[in-house]
This record gives sequence, C-alpha cells and structure tokens, in this order.
Amino acid sequence: MIATSRDPRIQLAHLVLGTVDVAVDPALPPRVVRLVAGDGRQFIAKQHAERDRYAGELHAYGAWVTHLTGHAPVLVGRDDATHTLLLTALAGDRADTFAPGSPEEELAHHEAGHVLGKLHRTTAMPQGGAVGASLAERFQGWIDRAVRADLLDAAEENLLKHHAVILGTSHMDSAICHLDYQPRNWLLGDTFGIYDFEHMRRDARVRDFARLEFRRWQAAPHLRTAFFDGYGRSPNDLERRLLESFGAIEAATALVKGHQENDAALSAHGRTVLSRLT
Repeated sequence: MIATSRDPRIQLAHLVLGTVDVAVDPALPPRVVRLVAGDGRQFIAKQHAERDRYAGELHAYGAWVTHLTGHAPVLVGRDDATHTLLLTALAGDRADTFAPGSPEEELAHHEAGHVLGKLHRTTAMPQGGAVGASLAERFQGWIDRAVRADLLDAAEENLLKHHAVILGTSHMDSAICHLDYQPRNWLLGDTFGIYDFEHMRRDARVRDFARLEFRRWQAAPHLRTAFFDGYGRSPNDLERRLLESFGAIEAATALVKGHQENDAALSAHGRTVLSRLT
C-alpha cells in the first residue's frame, strides 16, 4: 500500500505529531507504515482491515500491554473510524531474520521466554475448568469448518475431536497470552521487543508455547531449551501432554486458514502437524 496524504495512517500522524516523513521499510506488511517525526523520533502507523482485530489490539494496549513496559510500543494515537493505531517504533532486528543456528536466534528465544514469563506470572490465575471448556468449544468450531471444507477424513476428524475432549476436561493455568508469539513478532536490539497484540487475551498459559513448539522447536530443540531457560521453568508433565492437544488446534487452524487464503505452505504445515498427532 502506498502512503499518501489521504492515507488514514498519515492523517492520524499529522493530527498527533505534525509533519512526518514516510520511511521505506520493506520488512513491514502493507497495512503498516514507518514514520519519522520532525524531531527524528520514529513511529508505526497500523490500519486494521477488520474492526474486531482493531478492537482487540486497542483493548490489549489499554488493559495488558502495561505489563510489558519497555518491551512493547506505546500507543500515542488512534482513529476508531478508520481502525488505525499510531505507536512508537521499537528499535531492533526482527527475530525471524536471524540465520538458523546463529547466536542471535538463540538469544532471541531466551529473551522471548524471559519477557513472556514475566507477563504470565504477573497475570496468572489458578487452574480451572472454564479455560479448557472454552478452548474446546472454539476448537470444535475449527473442526466443523475443516469438515465443511472437506479437509479431513473420518479418522482425522475423530482424532481432532479426541483432543477437543481432552482440552474440555482439563484443568489448566490461565494468564494473559499473546497468542501469536513467534519470531516474526519479536525484535532484538538493546532490549527485547514484542508487537502485534490483536489476538491478546486471557487463555491457557501453555497455548503461548504451541506455535513455537510446532513451527520452530521440533526442528531446533536447542531453541526450546533457551526459551524455557529464560522463562524460568520448563513445562511439567501435564503441560507437555496438553501441548499435544494444542498441536491439534494448530493443525486444524492451519488447514482452515491455508484453505481459505490459498496458502499452500500453511496448509502443508497443518497437514504435517496433523500427521504427528497421536
């Protein structure tokens, strides 16, 4: 997307900051633009296409991102009509640009574990059945969507439903979770930064590990070790078993989203995770 003076992101920046320049940053997705104010400070303007995503991220900044002070952007402006947020820019390199096996990649996972551990401990609630029941209900919705799209055979459908039952009958800790916690949303510089809070909500604490487990750690277990060294403790036996069921969610959501968005790589990822479930 080319930012012009009529672009809602530029208009919001002009209103809050005055004159700004657009800084070319090819690493950013089209809905996000980097801006430089007259005093040299850098900002990020982000326009959501969906009202729910905008409302979710706006709520996260007001309710929970304060627990990540020093590790998250600061919200400096908003425009509800165009679903646009204006944020301070974090300094650093995106963690998904680090070479596999590099010290920078391992350090990013360690710092990611350290910061997430603080968030989880600060917002933790004791074990209860409500989180598992809610998860199982949402998971069943993904299974239904996969079935309607003819993405599962009968055995695969039954396997996913088996994990939905496990989740629905499990008691698990809850905490405020990022729910898209992976290197593309991390920055490593003088400090460790996180962004993209549109999915953030209270959920099963273990769920913040699932995307990393099934997209990164199984191929690079030293990154799992680095992460939990930073986090402060490793998952216990129950949490490791729950991760298997969270893998079932990962498989179903990847299959459905891959099908909807015609994303062959995401569909293949979902199929791979599904094939590893027991």
